[in-house]
Amino acid sequence: MEGTFINGTVHVGADAKQRFHDARGYGRMRDGKEVELAPVEAAHLLARGDLEEIIIDTSSHSDDAPSTSQIHPGLDTVDSDTSEIYSTDDSSTYHVGFRGFLIYTGMARQFAVYKDLRDRGFYLSPARPSWPGVDSATDNQSDFIVYPRGMGPYDGEIAHRIRVIGEREKVKISTLGNIVLAVVDEDGELTYFETNSGSAFHDLISQEVNESDSDDGGINKIANEPTAQDQSSLPTDVSVDVVNDRVVCYDATTSLYEQNFYGQRLFGRNADTGPLQFSLIEAAYLAQQGVIAVDTATLVAIGRDVEGDRFDQRLRVYAALRHHHTVPKSGFKFGADFRVYTTFEEIDSLDHSTDLVRVCQTNMKIYPRDLSLDIRLAGGVRKRMVFALTPANGDIHWLSVARLTL
Repeated sequence: MEGTFINGTVHVGADAKQRFHDARGYGRMRDGKEVELAPVEAAHLLARGDLEEIIIDTSSHSDDAPSTSQIHPGLDTVDSDTSEIYSTDDSSTYHVGFRGFLIYTGMARQFAVYKDLRDRGFYLSPARPSWPGVDSATDNQSDFIVYPRGMGPYDGEIAHRIRVIGEREKVKISTLGNIVLAVVDEDGELTYFETNSGSAFHDLISQEVNESDSDDGGINKIANEPTAQDQSSLPTDVSVDVVNDRVVCYDATTSLYEQNFYGQRLFGRNADTGPLQFSLIEAAYLAQQGVIAVDTATLVAIGRDVEGDRFDQRLRVYAALRHHHTVPKSGFKFGADFRVYTTFEEIDSLDHSTDLVRVCQTNMKIYPRDLSLDIRLAGGVRKRMVFALTPANGDIHWLSVARLTL
């Protein structure tokens, strides 16, 4: 069976409706007679041997499409028995097998992901306008729409939206969220990252997070309800000393540290008494709340001298996390801005932190390799990686990213 490549899609007649569309969810119907396939679907059928060749009429395609000589340099014809390329009497029309079609369409990465998902038992559709199961309003950042196993494009359920990128391709972090990033590395190996987004941190952590593979140590489902801290127990106008980039507090240490987990013991982690040391972020927040008697602007100025505008961004995120009834602490040892405790009652019953938070600008672009490093580290210590997208003005947008095992 052969198909014809016309205006970006492959048209197949004969019994393609029964064999490909109805039985296995390929393509869409055209005029009730032909099946219209996206190039990646046609490539998969070529690779399976369900299609023998595809006829390409170059006169109907863009000028920048590869020529016959570019597909096979130095060769005008190739034996059709090898499923490659051979010309017809019309010099603008030629026949290709899988090899030639893959080069002509330039979609090796997309094919690798499509075949992997098909091999895993999923039906999926290319995210093309007017394609079955595709919503053009929500799927413009996707390459594929994947359906739950046993379901197809007409069943009304979607398992994943997939975007395909290579490991050297930067991705704008604000375009992620409620999508699966399929990264094809230089060896052709595939890694899937699930991204979820929300405008509120606790809306985000109540979503189910799939367990990663055993190499990552596993990431458990986080669905904890926020435990409200009793802010009424906080003192006011507590005297403190500003010492370089630290703020030292000698009073009300039980209320601040043991009951609300602000600061650390200056005399060491095993000390039961003694003064507290606050980070500049903690101190600036406590000053904003009127808890400590120091000018907020003074602390912010010191913070800006130390780390520039990032201090303001980190302070906004810290305040938001506190207002969501979580406890953020330094995430330095994990390479993040904050580690976050989603439940806290008192210091003696402190559990492990559940999330690592990195503060970033909304226009930040990141390489998949750097994203993988963050996720690998978070997974290795059984935490979830969360990015706090922090604009100059407006609400913080929370993005969680975890490795996905399909």
